[in-house]
Amino acid sequence: MNPMARQLNETLERENPHVYAMLSSLGKSIYFPKEGILSQSAEAKAKAKAYNATIGIALEDGQPMHLKVIQDTLSAYAPKDIYEYAPPAGKPELRSAWRRKMLEENPGLSDKHIGNPLVTNALTHGLSIVADLFADEGDPVIYPDKNWENYELTFEIRRGAQIVTYPLFNDEDRFNSTGLREALFAQKSKGKAIVVLNFPNNPTGYTPDAQEAKEIVAAILEAAEAGINVVALTDDAYFGLFFENSLHESIFSQLAGLHPRVLAIKVDGATKEEYVWGFRVGFITYAGSSDAMLSALEQKTMGIIRATISSGPHPSQTFVLHALNSPDFAGQKQEKYEIMKGRANRTKELLDSGKFDDVWGYYPFNSGYFMCLRLKTVEAETLRSHLLDKYGVGTIALGTSDLRIAFSCIEEENLEELFDLIYQGVKDLETVSAK
Repeated sequence: MNPMARQLNETLERENPHVYAMLSSLGKSIYFPKEGILSQSAEAKAKAKAYNATIGIALEDGQPMHLKVIQDTLSAYAPKDIYEYAPPAGKPELRSAWRRKMLEENPGLSDKHIGNPLVTNALTHGLSIVADLFADEGDPVIYPDKNWENYELTFEIRRGAQIVTYPLFNDEDRFNSTGLREALFAQKSKGKAIVVLNFPNNPTGYTPDAQEAKEIVAAILEAAEAGINVVALTDDAYFGLFFENSLHESIFSQLAGLHPRVLAIKVDGATKEEYVWGFRVGFITYAGSSDAMLSALEQKTMGIIRATISSGPHPSQTFVLHALNSPDFAGQKQEKYEIMKGRANRTKELLDSGKFDDVWGYYPFNSGYFMCLRLKTVEAETLRSHLLDKYGVGTIALGTSDLRIAFSCIEEENLEELFDLIYQGVKDLETVSAK
């Protein structure tokens, strides 16, 4: 094993042996090279006053070489802020700005020990980093039966982990904390579990309320007290889009510092929060018991980044930083929030009107981009295909009876027509079935 990896492991084992035990074999082996091209280039950048011939970029007239046809479209930005490589951990100013934003929006973190966010190539990359660092073959990864399908690729297909699901909702259509607890305690013989908490949930658009959050935290704490090491991962892709009386902070705030056997990790990003899907700017943040522990986790994370994408795109990091620092940012974001809230409220108003009750119900939703219909009389895939072929309406079929609707991408005045067409599609299929 590389001496630098061994040193990081010794630090983690000293600071928190439970967190060290959570690491995958790759997680134990990975490190960020302190001696090599990047470190030598960083030293040269600070000291090479005559000529710096270290890093693999081209310079011209003292600034990064660039094409005019590209710079003309980016003239508001200095070449140094878009063409140079960003550091593997991300643009330092952006990391600081995102941390400030995170603390402002999550007051519960004010007394918690958390690291500086590291920039990822959006949220999928952040989840992949967690999988690489903590998931070995056969390790249980626990999440609800209503979930984002990419979790399976990230944890099971790439890393060989064992997926364990539980029903998202209980019989009262509230978050099924009992199901989570049972799934956790079923892993007691393994002594380890990765729990993925995605709120607002994709595909249902559900976020627990304060009482449900307490029950979730209690289940994880109880598992830790029973000797299970828990990697508690919050996928906060749609954070901030809370439209009703749900939890308005990330549950990461309550998981941070919960127990020595609980490692809380927050994965979030500008992708959905700031409506910049194609920018691919995300973040990963650790909670820990000491600066040494957080530093070791950061170094291992940087090692994964260096070994996969080397570093994230610099231009989009600069664009997001510019937005976060703008005096117009908060006002413009609030405008978009109100539009999204209007679409969610109109969707619920239509669904509660009673006109569709004979063919579907719906899962609770109070946040995010989506909601899910519970079809009563036809199968979801059959309806999805029929809607697309006959009415030009696109939806997502999930399982036998669930149909996901992204109200986020439908203008509020068009929502009634959308649901009327879906209803008509159901009726078409019922007529065919009756013949």
